[in-house]
Amino acid sequence: MYTSISEPAMPVGPVRALDAYSETVSGTAEHVLPSVATLLVGSGRSSGTGSAVSLTPDGFLITSAHVVHRVTSGRAVLHDGRELPFEVIGTDPGSDLAVVRARGSELRAATIGDADELRVGELVVAVGNPLGFSGSVSAGVVSALGRSLPTTTGRIIDNVIQTDAALHPGNSGGALANGHAEVVGINTAVVGPGIGQGLGLAVPINAVTLGIVSELMATGRVRRAYLGIGGATQPLPPQFARLTGHDRGIGVATVVRRGPADGHLREGDVLVAIDGRPLPDVQTLQREIGSSRMIGVTARFDVVRSGEIIAVDVELDEPPEN
Repeated sequence: MYTSISEPAMPVGPVRALDAYSETVSGTAEHVLPSVATLLVGSGRSSGTGSAVSLTPDGFLITSAHVVHRVTSGRAVLHDGRELPFEVIGTDPGSDLAVVRARGSELRAATIGDADELRVGELVVAVGNPLGFSGSVSAGVVSALGRSLPTTTGRIIDNVIQTDAALHPGNSGGALANGHAEVVGINTAVVGPGIGQGLGLAVPINAVTLGIVSELMATGRVRRAYLGIGGATQPLPPQFARLTGHDRGIGVATVVRRGPADGHLREGDVLVAIDGRPLPDVQTLQREIGSSRMIGVTARFDVVRSGEIIAVDVELDEPPEN
């Protein structure tokens, strides 16, 4: 006599509980989606789309500067289906951030986090409108922090977040959120196949960038000095760490042609101090030079080059208009 053992029946009714990862992604998306809008800009062949994140209930949204480049107005399509006209309040190509204001009220403001608390490997969720598909969600991890990479226009975006969350054209200006549904970045670019597949970038939301956003909201522009390099934080060799008393510096990966550093700094240099103050990371460099009072000032950098520490003077300037 044989006893038959039947296969377990498929559940009927409510879907089974999601695993912890899916619950986090789903919950984050549910919270962030209502705060992300589609931006429609331009007309005819020059028309385009991007994304934006709601900052205030009365219509202020943050997006990428390149999304609203050379336009003054457009239309914002909200998650609830409303379509509102917007005007560009201010843009800052140096950070690839812009602020627009939609002519409407009762927008769902995003919960803002602090990108300085992110850790490599941490879960992040990208929300935006890639390729015209509104309300799209992708998930991944923080692949790296403190990146400083050139965009296709030749601009240098400092201190970006690198993520493997899938980003596509139209995601720019959208939200990068942590697992607590806090927006910690504004998606800014997708590096093309010539540089590397699957590499998404986002401008961090922290005290520095919130200051930029506040200035854009108040005056429509940001004045700052810039050095004209791209680089990232890197450890110092032990002998230089002993000499300087610091274990990290900023490795120079690129020097902007005809920028302030051109002819003074080189690829491969490591910046360890400015006017005697340590430069342990890109954020510190931004804080040191990122204000209007530093425009035209000559700063002295301690630089590790060819096995020795040298002093290099650079006159800081404003970034060029793009």
